[in-house]
Amino acid sequence: MLNVITKTIEMPDGQIITIETGKLAKQSDGSAVVKMGNTMLLATVVASQDAKEDVDFLPLSVDYQEKFASAGKIPGGFLKREGRLSDHEILISRLVDRALRPLFPDDFHADTQVMISMISHDENVMPDALAALAASAAIAVSDIPFNGPISEVRVVKHNGEFKVNPSKAVALVSDLDIIVAASMDNIMMVEGEMNEASEADMLEAMKIAHDAIKIQCKAQMELSVEAGKTVKREYDHEKSDLALYEKMKAELYDQLYASVAKKTADKSIRSSDIKAIKNAWMESLPEDHGYNGFLMSQYFKKIHKSAARNFVLNDQKRLDGRDFTEIRQIWGEVDYLPSAHGSAVFTRGETQSLTSCTLGTKLDEQMIDGATENGYNKFILHYNFPGFSTGEVRPNRGPGRREVGHGNLAMRALKKVLPAPENNPYTIRIVSDILESNGSSSMATVCAGTMALLDTGVKIIAPVSGIAMGMISDSETGKYAILSDILGDEDHLGDMDFKVTGTEKGITACQMDIKVDGLSYEVLEKALNQAREGRLHILGEMKKVIAEPREDYKPHVPRSEKVIIGKDQIGAVIGPGGKVVQEIQKSTGATVIIEEEANNGVVTIFADNKEAMQAALSRIKAIVAIPEVGEVYEGKVKSIMPFGAFVEFMPGKDGLLHISEIKWERVEKMDGIMEVGEEVTVKLVEIDKKTGKYRLSRKALLPKPEKDSSTKED
Repeated sequence: MLNVITKTIEMPDGQIITIETGKLAKQSDGSAVVKMGNTMLLATVVASQDAKEDVDFLPLSVDYQEKFASAGKIPGGFLKREGRLSDHEILISRLVDRALRPLFPDDFHADTQVMISMISHDENVMPDALAALAASAAIAVSDIPFNGPISEVRVVKHNGEFKVNPSKAVALVSDLDIIVAASMDNIMMVEGEMNEASEADMLEAMKIAHDAIKIQCKAQMELSVEAGKTVKREYDHEKSDLALYEKMKAELYDQLYASVAKKTADKSIRSSDIKAIKNAWMESLPEDHGYNGFLMSQYFKKIHKSAARNFVLNDQKRLDGRDFTEIRQIWGEVDYLPSAHGSAVFTRGETQSLTSCTLGTKLDEQMIDGATENGYNKFILHYNFPGFSTGEVRPNRGPGRREVGHGNLAMRALKKVLPAPENNPYTIRIVSDILESNGSSSMATVCAGTMALLDTGVKIIAPVSGIAMGMISDSETGKYAILSDILGDEDHLGDMDFKVTGTEKGITACQMDIKVDGLSYEVLEKALNQAREGRLHILGEMKKVIAEPREDYKPHVPRSEKVIIGKDQIGAVIGPGGKVVQEIQKSTGATVIIEEEANNGVVTIFADNKEAMQAALSRIKAIVAIPEVGEVYEGKVKSIMPFGAFVEFMPGKDGLLHISEIKWERVEKMDGIMEVGEEVTVKLVEIDKKTGKYRLSRKALLPKPEKDSSTKED
């Protein structure tokens, strides 16, 4: 028998969201269908009853997938079925994962799988803002332990007004677009992009988002009660040896505190010192100590983390000796790769990005074929993170979810400053290869990407820099430290990872993950303002290397021009069966692409050099030029008649050069006067208003002979 439970959520702006459970996927631990408009998401969650041996983390997987049938579409490709997750689906999976993961109990280590499927699509309702709500609702009606519920909403600023979960059409033209995840009490995650927004706007958007999320969390709590799932399963996933922990803490804490207090900038030296302390202590134990090796390793990490965090809070210094607001040393270089269209090296501390920028034609655009997204993408950013960047041996199996997420953040940061489409005919691809990593390689990608764009000559609106902020806090004492330009260790040991990118005017993108409860808006405001100071410092260092776009592209960069023509002129440029445009491409070596937009034709020309560009441009302008009375043209005789010659004075345009207009002297007949194919300079003297026919003159360009005085009468 079905026991269907439905909760209806009415948002302050009148939007209705429903959550339904008990009808679909009942063999999962928990399932829920979230519906808004005609968009429906099915979320399921399953967790193993027991954890695997010696696992000290949560093996959580979150997969979001959009079914093509939900939008009335059939997948492309040979197989005609949904395949591996697209980058778009991976990014939404990450949004949900980052919101859920911190709220599972620290000692819960069972394999857990959350699956979210879009089973119906409404083009006016964006599904990414509903995915976390669906996932959290599925967990709420399960017996899986979870310190939620949570939800996510999208907040935009459109025409000066903040809106929650707007339509896609509104979101695309908004000045601020962020997704915020939160529980009833705390914000957990923020990600989005802006048109040089202020820090105040960021905070206001987060507050508005949290108010909306609280309504959705309350509904989930009620749903959990109605489903009878307020009592969660019992579990025991961690071994424990309190005596061993107290022994290790007593013998190791002071050594580890002294080690981190050395304030060593080199990551490898810090790592070696910590490893030496661990090895020495292990060797001091008797062979028959009987302690569990896995527990010893876990307790050592815990004590090291505690010592490092306490050092920062007590000594007001960082692991590498910097002050909280101090940025590591920066150096950069542009035009490093001679054959690339643009390139840059950006190094901050022990993090380094080698980035290239390539300009391509419209034919290089990325085709997007998804259930909800179709079209072409003219700006592509790829981020690569090989194992050697951290001194590790790791198989190269293509980009993982982390690489996709970091690349997307950098892409969102930079796309806000690209020239408008009408001023940029190029497809732009940026590739960031991380060569060294010790803290925020995604922000290094933003900085290197900006420098590579400038080196290429792309006329961006303004340079963009990025910084990663961190925080270490103690809930018992109330102490906290906000750290600018965090190290990898500070990211691992800390309670917050907050990445902010922007220009001198404002923020263009952000990504925040919070690992602790109770982070106040005052702390967030301080972090944002501190991030702005650091961001501007980094921008200043970048400008010392390159501050403005190149005045002209490098010699080997392809040239591009756009010509707007009348809709009725498209056929003339293409020619019968494409004959005209093909001949232009063949004779000049340029690539010519013709499109129809609104009531105009857009001709885009790409060429490897200026000469080819000018040749193709001249040909096209000549075809679409409008004849003007009084203008002089270089023509070619097409045919000869008894009364004159027809001359092609512009491509596809013939005019009559009457026998009386050839020269001042009287011409009786055309024999021997002109030949077909002969080039002749003519002047357009008249366009017949009724027929549109052109009348040409050659004699108008010749000096008029003087009258012979000997012929005058007495």
